[in-house]
Formats: sequence, structure tokens, C-alpha cells
Amino acid sequence: MQTGRGRGQGRGGRARGGSLVRTEEEQRKERRLWSRMEVQAALTLVLVLASVERSAGARCFSQFNQGQCVGELGEVEEDDCCQNPHYGHKDTDGQCRSCGPPVWSPWSSWSYCNILCGDGVSQRTRTCFGIGQSECENAEDKLQFQPCSGSCCDAKGWSLWQAWSSCTVSCGEGGVRTRHRVCSGPPECHAACTGPSDETEECPTSITCPVHGGWSGWSGWTECSGPCIAGSNIPSRTRRRSCSSPTPSADTRPPGNRCPGDELQRQGCTGLPNCPVDGGWGAWAPAGKCSASCGEGLQLSARTCDQPTPKYGGQFCAGPSTKATVCQVVCPVDGFWSGWSNWGECSSSCIPQGQAPVRTRSRSCTNPAPSTSPPGKGCSVDGGWSSWTSFSACPVTCGVGLQVSDRKCNNPPAKHGGQPCPGEQRRSKICKTNVHCPVDGSWSSWSKWSKCKSPFGGRDIRCMEVRGSQKRIRECLHRDHNGSICIGDQLSEIRVCYDVHQCFLTPLVMGSWWRSPGLHMPTAAPRQTAVQRLRVRPAATSLPAREGPQCCCCFFFVALFSCQVTHFGEAPPAGALLQPPHAQ
Repeated sequence: MQTGRGRGQGRGGRARGGSLVRTEEEQRKERRLWSRMEVQAALTLVLVLASVERSAGARCFSQFNQGQCVGELGEVEEDDCCQNPHYGHKDTDGQCRSCGPPVWSPWSSWSYCNILCGDGVSQRTRTCFGIGQSECENAEDKLQFQPCSGSCCDAKGWSLWQAWSSCTVSCGEGGVRTRHRVCSGPPECHAACTGPSDETEECPTSITCPVHGGWSGWSGWTECSGPCIAGSNIPSRTRRRSCSSPTPSADTRPPGNRCPGDELQRQGCTGLPNCPVDGGWGAWAPAGKCSASCGEGLQLSARTCDQPTPKYGGQFCAGPSTKATVCQVVCPVDGFWSGWSNWGECSSSCIPQGQAPVRTRSRSCTNPAPSTSPPGKGCSVDGGWSSWTSFSACPVTCGVGLQVSDRKCNNPPAKHGGQPCPGEQRRSKICKTNVHCPVDGSWSSWSKWSKCKSPFGGRDIRCMEVRGSQKRIRECLHRDHNGSICIGDQLSEIRVCYDVHQCFLTPLVMGSWWRSPGLHMPTAAPRQTAVQRLRVRPAATSLPAREGPQCCCCFFFVALFSCQVTHFGEAPPAGALLQPPHAQ
């Protein structure tokens, strides 16, 4: 190997230049050592690669037939795929292998005889398919030979050359043309034909080729055709190019082709504002109803500024949005009476019994007559009363009632602005039954309460827990002609009373109110108020009896007690502190 020779030459150089000298035997041993190391390294590499390849996935197939894998199942480990001996697999080299035992393929057909004319040999082959292709029986027997006799002794060989094909170009140089010949005879004799079956040569022409046009580069963009966008009209910009790179030839036959495509390119401008749009009036709407129901009036018509509507800062429509036109409405003609005719003759020359003779006169509604289109009012007709109806029956069975009689304003009814009937529509009269109606009784108001009376006779009621009584009464009035008595049977009421005006027996004098320190006297006492021990300090001036403070002067008792009062009368000021007499 190259490595071994390099080292040997190095050592030899040093031996010739120095004192170290190696024998030829040592050199052979060294070469054998290097050879064994290289073989071991190669085997290790093969084993590693085999293990890597073996561990890599294999494409598994459900059938193996004559070296072909059919029905791919997917990529799995080779050992997993070959659990079924009928399966096949492809490794990374792409060759299909059988999972079953190795078998020979059928023999191929015999080849042609190797000698075209005379004795020769033909052969056939077969292939070992399986996991171990070298393990087929008689592995070396994969090629067979047999003697043969060549039958191509009378073969004619090549046919004549066919005509040249057309030149590949119609003008200029660089064109070629070809011609072809055929090897005649059976297929096994084709080996007798030597040389090419096709021949090629250049075919220059005397015709100048046309020059087809080519575009130059585009020019720069022009300015936009407008400063703003007006509806669907968007400003654009353009650029040009010319068919001059090269210019198409005109003196050739045929002439050169024009450049394909457009010479001018147009592009819409973007980012521009919208142009102001001034408003335009739409059509006038149909005129409205005439303002007058009769005679001359006005009709209004309107239009809208929407053709187009102003926008983007455009001007509003100039001029009025409404207009008025004079209109005429035919007025209806109301009828009016003509003058009265002369009176006619009396209906009788004498006065018949019970009815006076009459005479008539007439008039017509023709001054003018009412119009029909539009319809006018007829002549006014004043209303006239019908006859009175009979009086109704008396509506009561006792006392006095009222009977009525009616008439209607329908003879004729007032119309077309005529006057209503004068007078009353109803009349009445009193009717008597000569029977008195019963009058129910009604209670009078209650009388005043009587004076409070003591249960002990005429004695005055003292300031003690002794109650008197009062009484009031009422009467059932106005009952007559067997009317009902008053509802309820209470003719009188009695209530308890306390006459405190009888408390004082001797004249009293005004003095100071007093009470025990720490007690407070109320300014007004209700009934059944507990009154404490009170007494009056004598003064220089005496007052008449019963004109002193109206209080329950219970000074006859030392102990506190309660008495019932209806009114205390004058009381000391609220919060006043009264002192006993000895404190003055």
C-alpha cells in the first residue's frame, strides 16, 4: 500500500545517511504487519457498515415473483418483514430480494450464434434469487453453451442510403441535414452490418435570414393625466418603448417579425384625492295639490340636488329648490231661490166646515241652479215642525207627575244652510193622581248633651272618683201617609261625665303654685292624671268662688291619690319650680 511504501522509503533514506541499517527480512515483516492491520480495519469497516445497513429499515412487499417485488406493505426492519417466507424486500441498493430460500430463475433464451457464417457457439443464463444468492444448488452452473451454425452467409448487409432530410434552417448558416440506411437480413445477421446507420452533414443556404425586432428598454413614467379622481375616471401615466433592439429587417424574404406586445403601457395613478363634485338638480317633482279648494290658488313643486349630490367639497346646486305655479279650481255653484210666484186662487170660494180654504205660490232653485260638477249646495230649506205626539201616560201612581209630548223638525228638515225649526221640541203638563204618596221618616240632629247629673241626687260632684251622666236625644220626623219609620231604634244616648266646675266650695284667692322640690307639674293634664298634694297660699285679695284656677285641689288628703278631671284650667308655667308656703 502507499502508506507502507512511504514509511519504507523514509527508513531507507535514514539508513543510507546514518548508522541505522535494516535488513530485508525486517522490511518484509513490517509490510506483512501493515497488511494484516489494513485487512482488519477493512473487515471492521465492512461489519460496521453491514450492521448499519442491516439496522436500517427495508421496504417490505407481500409477493416476490421472478426477482420482482409486488404489493408494497411499508418500511420495517428486514427481520420483521421476513417473518413470512413468501414476502420480498428492497434494501438501500434497490435490488429486490426474496425472504424465502434461494431458487434459480428459469433459463433465458439461447443467444444468437457468435459466428455469422459457419460453426459457432450460443449461450443462455439463469439467476439465483434469494437471501443468499450464492447458496443456490450448483451455484457455479449459471451459464450454459451449445454449438451452433451461423446462417448469415448470404446476408446482403446495408441497404442504399435514403434521401437527405430537409435542412434544419431555411436561411443563413449552421444548418444540418441527415440520411438513413437499413441493415437488411434477419436479426441474427445484423452483426454483418458495420458502420453507422445515420449520416449527417452541414447544409449552408444562400438566403439571408430575416431579423426579428426586439424591444428597447422602457422610458420613464410621464406625469399623471389629472390631479384628482373624478368618479370612475382615474388619472393615468404612460411609458413607451421602441422596436429597435434590433429593428426588424424589411429587405429579407420573409421580412423580420415585428416586436410582440404593446409599445405603450398605461398605469392608473394611486393615492390621489377625489375631485370635488358640484351638485346638480334632479327633475321637478309633480306639482302638489292646489292650495285653494275653489278659484285661484298655488301649486308647489320641489326638486332635489342629487344629480349628482355635491361631495368632496363641491358646490351646492344654484337656484331655488321649490317653485309655485298658479292653479285654477272650478268652484261649485250653490243654488239660490228664484222669486215667489203670484198667489194662486183660493182652493174654495167658501169656507168648508172644519177647514179653511188655502191658496199657494211657488219658487224654484234656479237663481242660479246648483252645479253638478263639482256639486254645489242646493237651495237652503228652513226646517218645519211635524205634528205634536200625544201626551204620554202619567208616570206616577201617587202624588203629582209630568206628562210630555214631542215633535220633530222634519217637515221638512233644515238643509243647505236653512234655519232650524223655531220653538221647543218638547212640551209638558202636570198630572195629578189624587193619591197621597207615603213619606218615610228621617232622623233629626242630636240635641245638646244635658247637664252632668250626680248619681247621689242634687249634690255637687267633688274631685273624687265618682261619675255622673249626661243625655242627649233625637226624633224621627216627617213621617206621613204610612211611610217607613226611621232606620235604627236609638232615640237617646247616655255618657259618663265629670263636672269639675263643682270642685270649689269656698272662695279661693290667687297664690303661688308650689310642689315638693324635684317634682314637675304638667301644663295640661288628660283624664285620670295622678295629681300630687297641692295647696294655695292665701293672698290679700280674695276672688269670687269658682273663679280660681280650675284644678283639682285635693288638699283634704295628706297622701297622694288620683282623681278624674276633664280640664285643669290655668296651670303654672312649664318647668316652674313651686315652693311651699314656709319657703316664702
